[in-house]
Amino acid sequence: MRPILIAGPANEPVSLTDAKAWLREDNSDEDLLIQTLLVSARLTLEAWTRRLFITQGWRLMCDDWPTSKNSPLTIDIAFAPLQSVTAIKIYDSNNIASPVASSTYYVSSGEHGGRIRFQTSPPNPGRTIDGIEIDLIVGYGSSPTFIPEPLRRAILLLVAHWREHRGDDNALTALPPPVLALCAPYRRERLV
Repeated sequence: MRPILIAGPANEPVSLTDAKAWLREDNSDEDLLIQTLLVSARLTLEAWTRRLFITQGWRLMCDDWPTSKNSPLTIDIAFAPLQSVTAIKIYDSNNIASPVASSTYYVSSGEHGGRIRFQTSPPNPGRTIDGIEIDLIVGYGSSPTFIPEPLRRAILLLVAHWREHRGDDNALTALPPPVLALCAPYRRERLV
């Protein structure tokens, strides 16, 4: 599976105003830096926890139907938290997409990922590369209020750490222990 971001977050889990209040920053000279650090901190912690914090749209491109170890009719979705599957398309040998009817599958969404379970085997794609598209909506929610507070606090701590240690190469090599402590309960482990 090859993931492609098709709709990034409309906002960040922590606003510039909240970050400036946390940093005790009153002027606007470093607004661009702080905003950049907020995005970088979110991306870093999303990668570390293997979760997407704020609502985003993703497309999974597949050559063949991926299947679960438990069932050939089930696709495990690694993106978490999974909100919904908005579309599944199959390409034929002429590169024409056909939608898969949502009535032919069930989506089990959840905080730790999700699954798609087909009633019967879906048709195979005619295109040998990227013959299947699965569009997903993932994240805790579209508003910062949906994101667990420890993750929001971890973003603020990481932004403060990076801002304070600008130019210090050691600051970029590891996440600070307080950030790790806040994020640890939300980290999804790989089971492969």
